[in-house]
This record gives sequence, C-alpha cells and structure tokens, in this order.
Amino acid sequence: MQKKIIFDGQKIRITIKRLCRQLIENHDDFANTVLIGIQPRGIFLADRIQSELQSILKNKKILKGNLDITFFRDDFRRKDGLVTASSNSIDFVIEGKKIILIDDVLWTGRTIRAAMDALLAYGRPEKVELLVLIDRRFSRHLPIEPKYIGLQVDSLNSQHVKVSWADEGAEDKVILLSEKQ
Repeated sequence: MQKKIIFDGQKIRITIKRLCRQLIENHDDFANTVLIGIQPRGIFLADRIQSELQSILKNKKILKGNLDITFFRDDFRRKDGLVTASSNSIDFVIEGKKIILIDDVLWTGRTIRAAMDALLAYGRPEKVELLVLIDRRFSRHLPIEPKYIGLQVDSLNSQHVKVSWADEGAEDKVILLSEKQ
C-alpha cells in the first residue's frame, strides 16, 4: 500500500474554523439549526464543529446529536457475521429544524441516503444540509452533494481515503491509500 498524507493537523484545524464561519453565515445564531454526526466516523468531526461554534457563539447553545445508520444501509445484510449498531444520541426534537448532517468522507452517497432515511424516525426537518471534511466527488452512486466541504479529493475507486482523529488516540490526518502498482 502506498500512503499519501493529503491533509493534516494545522490544515484540518483551519478548515474546521472556515466551515464554522460558513455555517454561521448561513445559520446565524443556530436558533433553529442542529448538528447531527453520522456514526461512526462523522461524530468526531461533529464534536469539533460543535466545539468551535460554541467558542465563537459564546452565549448560544449548539445542539448536536449522533445518528446510527446501520440498519438503514442498503448493504447491511451483506456483511459477514453479526451486525451491531451504535446507539443514537438525539435528545431534542428535529421536527421543523434545519439539520446539518456531518460525516468525514463523502464517497458514493449511500451513507448519506441511509442517514436521511434514519432521520425521518425522529421527525420531518425543515431542511437538511451536508457538511463533509473530504468530498470524493467523482464516485457518486446517488445524486447527493455537500453544501459545506473541507477538501475535494479526486481519487480512483480503487483508492481509499482514511481519516484519523486525535480523539481516537491517533493524530489528525487524512491519508490516501493506493495499491502498489
């Protein structure tokens, strides 16, 4: 495997600050907007976004939840072994709210489709927008596009994009993995 670091520590921090400024520009004080991190990987980015927004909008409460999509995926029955889900953590009403769905990497769009299906179990939001750290824009299976993008990466289907977070005991970085030719 060949590894290429395409994004790391300081650049990730700057990008998160930029994404938060874009969110504030479009959602003002977050009075009717909530953040939803898609489990398992999107929750780390959602935590960072919430923390940064909280530091900018000091007296505002930024609501954030975690959404598990395991049983909403179209491929969950194809996995070998027992499938286990994570717990959802949405302790607020999303009915009529503006939702910012957050994930680390957007590739085919199937995860986002599953997340939108899972959201409906909690009510009907007014609007759903997508925020991703990495957009692999040429690999969509579904017509899904993010509104907020950290970095667009042009990659082959045979390549893999791996995001690691300091929250997991690693360092903040994004690696592009390729098979050796």
